Amino acid sequence: MPGGTIEAPRADGRPLVLGHRGASADAPENTLAAFRLALEQGADGVELDVWRCGTGEVVVFHDEDAARLSGVRLAIPDAPFAALRALDVGVHRGERFRGERIPRLEEVLEALPGAVVNVELKSRRRRADLGLAAAVAGVLRGARAGRRAIVSSFDHRLLVAFRVAAPEIPVGLLVEAEQPRPILTALATRLVRPAAIHPERLLVTPARARAWAARGLAVNVWTVDDPDEARRLAALGATGIITNVPGRIRAALGAPPA
Repeated sequence: MPGGTIEAPRADGRPLVLGHRGASADAPENTLAAFRLALEQGADGVELDVWRCGTGEVVVFHDEDAARLSGVRLAIPDAPFAALRALDVGVHRGERFRGERIPRLEEVLEALPGAVVNVELKSRRRRADLGLAAAVAGVLRGARAGRRAIVSSFDHRLLVAFRVAAPEIPVGLLVEAEQPRPILTALATRLVRPAAIHPERLLVTPARARAWAARGLAVNVWTVDDPDEARRLAALGATGIITNVPGRIRAALGAPPA
């Protein structure tokens, strides 16, 4: 098996449901409010994005710049944590979320005990912060969260660095429809020994699903908000569904816990 003895988190009898940046259809993405709401809606866990900021903390944010969510232009990889923490990244979704802040990865892990967490390592287009991989490994170990985590990235350099830093924690290869890059993906698979593949939903065909399953890979598909599509993917053997609407998808795949 490509991942050796490392297994990606799975659910029994159905795909995992992971809130994409939390319950991001209903709450400001990548905030504690969105992550908690995802679990309230029945998700098994969350997908989130991380950078290492200018003072070294691992912060949870998707974009390279804070402007879209905060209205303030600030480069996440360069800014000190104190400046990032001062930003309000919730009020753009309404007064209910005023005061939501950019969290550190360890804060999310502490707030979601027992939940599955898919940590996506972010990178600038031509510069990979290889230190991010070691920093994330340290945070996951410090929180004793390795068994409920899976680390993914579009940047294969970061996945290789993470595999070196944390050989005991599963990783997933992120693949998108516009740039499947089969040769590079095949090379990364050899170097990284992934436990999972994270394909964009358009890439999941019956033939590919069979091939991934034959290699022992978990298949965590993004981003799926349509219940019928979620059921189709489950029938093909998807082991995880990453969605902006975890309550809707959890209901489609089986009633959430009372």
